[in-house]
This record gives sequence, C-alpha cells and structure tokens, in this order.
Amino acid sequence: MSEVFEGYERQYCELSANLSRKCNSAALITDQEQKQQKLSEIRAGIDDADVLIRKMDLEARSLQPSVKAVLLAKLREYKSDLNQLKKEFKKITSPNANQAAREELLESGNADLHTVSAEQRERMAMSVERLNESSDRITQSRRTIYETEELGVSILQDLHQQRETLLNSHNKLHGVDDAIDKSKKVLTAMSRRMTKHKWIVGSVIGALLLAIIIIIYFKLFH
Repeated sequence: MSEVFEGYERQYCELSANLSRKCNSAALITDQEQKQQKLSEIRAGIDDADVLIRKMDLEARSLQPSVKAVLLAKLREYKSDLNQLKKEFKKITSPNANQAAREELLESGNADLHTVSAEQRERMAMSVERLNESSDRITQSRRTIYETEELGVSILQDLHQQRETLLNSHNKLHGVDDAIDKSKKVLTAMSRRMTKHKWIVGSVIGALLLAIIIIIYFKLFH
C-alpha cells in the first residue's frame, strides 16, 4: 500500500466528514450573511476535495497493477461520495433551499437541528471507519519502520564489533610479523657469528697443525 495515497485518503475522509457537517448546518441557517460565509467555506472545501481526488488518482495509477486495482476501487467510492456532497451543496444553494429546509423541519416535527439523514450518518460512519483503518495502517507502518530501524541498529552494532575484532586481529598479525622479522635478524646475526667463529677456529687449528709439523721436523732432522 502506498503511504502517499494513504495520506491523501486520510485528508479526504476528514474533509468529507467536515463538509457533510457544514452542509447540514448551512441548510438550517436563516441569516443570509452567515449562510453565504458557510457556503464559501463549503465551496472551498469541495475544491480541496477535488484536488485530493486527483492526487489520489495520479498516485494510484503510478503503482503496480495489483495495488492499482484496489486503490482505484476505493477511489470510485470517494468520487461517488464527493458527487453526493456536490449535489447536497447544489441543493443548499438553490433558490428554494430555505423553503425546502423549513418544510423538512415541519415534517420532522421537533427533530434535532444536528440530526442528519440516515444516508449522511452512514457516510459519516464510513468516513470514520476509513479514518480508523488509515490510522491502523499508519500505526502498523510506523511499527514496521521502528522494528526495521531497531534491526538496522543491531546489524550496525554487530558490524562495528566485527570491525573491531578484525582490527584487533590485524594488529596482532602485524605484531607477529614484527616478531618474525626480529627473529630473522637475530638468526641471521647468529649465523654470521657462527660462520665467523668457524673461520677463527679453523685458522687456530691450522696454525697449531703447522706449528706441530714444524716442531716435529726440527726434532727429526736436527
């Protein structure tokens, strides 16, 4: 479901319920100045409702076919609802509107001024139900967003811990490399010393052998 469409839908349901109440009250106003002011408000509200209907239509047609079909079906109900509001507004603005309202009052006896027709009550109930459904969907969407956000934070924390672990491992490996390099240097130095000592020992042994040979020679021939 499109969140943009739901936003327009909620605005329209609130506006429709408000316009319905204004139409009912305007039909009973006898003061012409107050009535004209109320009619101006209703006319502006109907224009706003038209704009919302067009926005919902554009948004619905831009979605996938499966979602589009559901939203367009709902949109047809809203268009029918708006047409009914326009008919009521036209009835109120007709020249015989006041007389019709008086006759309706006489026929209904002591009917409450704020009581509306069964059709209007049904439409208002439908509007309230739609508002509740929209609120539930928005609440569910917010809950899903919060859960997704918490999951994202948890994943980021895990990634951060893994990064720290990798950095620590890298530092340890770097330390091991340094130790290996130092060991290589020590072993190389020891090898050089051993080679040097071999040459020294060999030279000493050679010198001793030469000295023994010389001593033996002098003893035998002198």
